[in-house]
Amino acid sequence: MNKIKNNKLKNKLKEKEISFGSWITTGHTNIAEIMAQSGFEWLTIDMEHSVITLDIAQQLIQIIEAYDVVPLVRVGEKNPNIIKRVMDAGAYGVIVPMVNTKKDAELAVNSVKYPPIGTRGVGLARAQGYGLGFEEYNKCLNEKSIVIVQIEHIEAVNNLEKILSVEGVDGCIIGPYDLSGSLGHPGEFNNPKVIAALKKVEKTCAKMKTPLGMHVIPPDYKKVIEYTSRGYTFLAFSLDTLFLASSCKEQLNKLKKGVK
Repeated sequence: MNKIKNNKLKNKLKEKEISFGSWITTGHTNIAEIMAQSGFEWLTIDMEHSVITLDIAQQLIQIIEAYDVVPLVRVGEKNPNIIKRVMDAGAYGVIVPMVNTKKDAELAVNSVKYPPIGTRGVGLARAQGYGLGFEEYNKCLNEKSIVIVQIEHIEAVNNLEKILSVEGVDGCIIGPYDLSGSLGHPGEFNNPKVIAALKKVEKTCAKMKTPLGMHVIPPDYKKVIEYTSRGYTFLAFSLDTLFLASSCKEQLNKLKKGVK
């Protein structure tokens, strides 16, 4: 049965404590099991840039939760039906892409929460114990569920105060590639415009006392530490395929150099 009432990440976000998670883009339970045993506090199942379907997402959620790790889902769009269904599957919360306005943020919250806070319809799926645990789920959902808005467009940066003022938004996470792309400089993180946009987000989150996150793509822990020193607390460390690819390449190169 869903254990959202024990959502440890929710408390960390409230206290603005540092937490480390990662991204799952491969729809196989072995991947979720390996990463859940690695020490991450939360894992995000990516349904935006992967071929993971809803039924596979539920299986991954079950594995992640079984290891006492918080399961989140990055949904593919600001779609109330998709958000409702991943929450019904047992996700503790969602990361919603391209939240560019206050209206977008309100839609995200409404899609996760039950009335009177939100407008999410009631189903009797895995999250509700297939009907046997609805009352327990209903009591804790609105308090324990998580809504993270993804800031990945300059429009969102300019509207950030209004976005973060929406009740029910627990924090934001920057999508660095799309944000830089919206400025006409995709992947150019040292571009002055991109740097200025990031600084504006950092300043606004500090002012609003809102947890700020970053998805640090390279599997290099030193880069994650750099962001903690700048006030980021919700940190996604690389992703499944990149951990595998970089480790294979690094170790194979060392092997070839070691063989005379």
